[in-house]
Amino acid sequence: MSDLPRRAISRGVKLAGLPVGFAGRTAIGLGKRVGGKSAEAVAAEVQARTAEQMFKVLGELKGGAMKFGQAMSIFEAALPEEIAGPYRATLTKLQDAAPPMPAASVHKVLAEQLGVRWRRRFESFDDKPAAAASIGQVHKAVLKDGRAVAVKVQYPGAGEALISDLNQVSRVARVAASWIPGLDLKPILAELKARVVEELDYSSEAESQQAFADAFAGSEEFAIPQVVLSTERVIVSEWLDGVPLSRIISDGTPEQRDITARRYLEFLLAGPEMCGLLHADPHPGNFRLTPDGRFGVLDFGAVKRLPEGMPPEIGRLLTLALEGDAEAVVKGLREEGFIKATIEVDPQGLLQYLDPFLAPAHTDVFRFSRKWLQELFAHINDPRKPTWSMGLKLNLPPEYLLIHRVWLGGIGVLCQIEGEVPVLDVLAEYLPEFTPPPL
Repeated sequence: MSDLPRRAISRGVKLAGLPVGFAGRTAIGLGKRVGGKSAEAVAAEVQARTAEQMFKVLGELKGGAMKFGQAMSIFEAALPEEIAGPYRATLTKLQDAAPPMPAASVHKVLAEQLGVRWRRRFESFDDKPAAAASIGQVHKAVLKDGRAVAVKVQYPGAGEALISDLNQVSRVARVAASWIPGLDLKPILAELKARVVEELDYSSEAESQQAFADAFAGSEEFAIPQVVLSTERVIVSEWLDGVPLSRIISDGTPEQRDITARRYLEFLLAGPEMCGLLHADPHPGNFRLTPDGRFGVLDFGAVKRLPEGMPPEIGRLLTLALEGDAEAVVKGLREEGFIKATIEVDPQGLLQYLDPFLAPAHTDVFRFSRKWLQELFAHINDPRKPTWSMGLKLNLPPEYLLIHRVWLGGIGVLCQIEGEVPVLDVLAEYLPEFTPPPL
């Protein structure tokens, strides 16, 4: 049996064990309730143990499981502290690390992609990976001309593993639903599967990266590495030093948190405006704060092509909502397909439902925090509240699916950073058709 089938079977066994483990812990929890322990205490214990096992398993995997785990780690900020606290370090590690590929496998891929004399291109090549993620890992090297570069190498069999893992991970969805209230994982998994082919083609990723690098060349705020060369499974680009965003999340200074939170939000909006591309992989492993204070961006495998920039309807509808024009908001949402023609919606009830989402734009400076995100999740997932049923009436048009996923993930990351951001200034500068309200 080859290594690839063995690894696939091993991954499948680990992933398949998650629902079984959850069932076992639930049975133990039932026994504790019979023994007199409160339902709330038992539920919290089951949730904590389930999440702990999930992150442990996902942290040992590559491929689709790793990518799913990275997507899930973004929403850690929405979990209550008593659940998230014990394994926050595991989540942080999951955001920018994975088990490395053996050096011999790396050399084999480089020989296939760059030729058997690939070493002649480099003055030095570090066999120990500097970073390892979902479908590839990065090695630091020095070119013959003295330039430090990052050599991104795709795992052998990454395509097959990615599809297999994503299929297996779908079994975990009902487990995850037990510790992230109201989060529908099916669209996330569907979106990840739909972009498998695009992300596996490093030539396409290199093209996107260079488009960003050209658009932001000379920027004093952002740093995008230039591409040196690329093939279907290898990308060589300029090396980018800096403090990973995951480290700033875990122990950054207030100053670091504020500047990275602002630049993070700015970049999500500036990309579509400056090069017609939305960076669509918002997890913290893809960002860092450079020694000269710029916001560095890596990994351009997932992008949303927006040649005309962000849809102007977003800015217009946000302006109307902040002005309190409920009728116009409903009309605009119907025109864009967010409310189907057959669905009746109370305009004022809709604004009440949306108001907590608009909190960052209600003030000059807003501090994104775990507490705010937890309150937001509670707002949309509490069936006792009159606004709860409003969420069931809203639709997500296909053309907005990836934008929605990026912004949902982006908000999760901002709440992990916990920095202060002049949100209105950022929106006014980068979001088309947005007019900030008078404060």
